[in-house]
Amino acid sequence: MNEAELVQVSFDPKALSERLAAIAEELADGAIERLKVAVENGDELASAQERAITRARRSVEKAVALLEGL
Repeated sequence: MNEAELVQVSFDPKALSERLAAIAEELADGAIERLKVAVENGDELASAQERAITRARRSVEKAVALLEGL
């Protein structure tokens, strides 16, 4: 493959950061929903799911912060 055949891909950290921020919001909504189920029904599985979703949200938020620093 020569240089003329290479596809130029642009990296836009701001756009990626915005998409990840939206995903973090979705994760927060999901965590709240699971927490409501856990509280209303005493559902241990829902409680564990809420904690896992919250950890995922925090990780995504860390990625957002890193990308915003670029």
